[in-house]
Amino acid sequence: MDFASILASEIASKKRKLEAAATTNTPEPKKYIKRSDIEQAREQEYLAKQAALDAEREEKARRKREQEAEDEARREEQKRKREKLKEEARLRREKREAEKAAAEAKAKGITLPSAEDQDKPLSEKEERELCAQFRKLKQPVRIFGETTSMRKARLEDLTRTKPVEKPFPPPLTEQEMIIKKSDVTEDTEKVYGQLAAWFDMVLHEWALALAARPEEVARTTTGKQAKNAYLQAKEHMEPLFRHFKDQDLHPDVFPRVCDIVMLAQDRKYVNANDVYLRLSIGNAAWPIGVTMVGIHERSAREKLHEKGKAAHIMSDEVTRKFLQSIKRCLSFCQTRWPPSDPLQLMG
Repeated sequence: MDFASILASEIASKKRKLEAAATTNTPEPKKYIKRSDIEQAREQEYLAKQAALDAEREEKARRKREQEAEDEARREEQKRKREKLKEEARLRREKREAEKAAAEAKAKGITLPSAEDQDKPLSEKEERELCAQFRKLKQPVRIFGETTSMRKARLEDLTRTKPVEKPFPPPLTEQEMIIKKSDVTEDTEKVYGQLAAWFDMVLHEWALALAARPEEVARTTTGKQAKNAYLQAKEHMEPLFRHFKDQDLHPDVFPRVCDIVMLAQDRKYVNANDVYLRLSIGNAAWPIGVTMVGIHERSAREKLHEKGKAAHIMSDEVTRKFLQSIKRCLSFCQTRWPPSDPLQLMG
């Protein structure tokens, strides 16, 4: 076969392929692919995925908003139901109270005015008298939305006699603060004033001692703890000062506190601590595992096991706190006014 025949056969083969491609319109697959085409295809795939994710997030957010709206509507409905029940309960309670007051008044032969009678307009004379009483008390004659019965009730509240509070005892000197044993039972009013003045003096001296410390000492951890102990003791002793003012300290606590103060004034701090322990622990010594250390009297140890003697400090949180504050005052007193006998120093 010569070259001319080979060339003719190749031309015929190429011609047949071109005719077949023209009839089918199918592009011939590329042998090589551009990098830009790969990057473009990857970018289109990424954008399609991001669009799907955005659509999914938007759908989740929409469902969440719908759920929150449903929950809010349910809460509002529950709130309205609760308010409605409260209002119904209040109306029933007011109705029962009105019926009870009417029954009591009927039993006593008193006829109570109805709500319409209470709220009907006053006569000109009654109105003048009511306005004069309000002006005398330097109060507004009428308040917006106030009915006649409400005005009368407000006037009754203003004219009601208020209990006169007992004045706090005047300041005492150090000599006048010394408590005598006989005054504890014979002149309790004087002793209450002495107790209030002595504890107030101790807290004042305690505050001065803390303020006189150097700045570097006050900033230390120990210095901050000392200040916190003072502030806590001062706060917890406020109920005790109210008892002093009202003169209503518990009968079992009052004589013990007097003993503690008298021993502290004599600078017998160990004995004062013994009285504090007998007052604060009581029958609670064995159940909580407190030892007998610090209670030196045999009779005191025996009294711990007597029946019918409850510990005040374990039954009342307020009493426990101000008794603990009294103990802290004793600890300060032995540093501010040290005893002549070193054995009287508490551990």
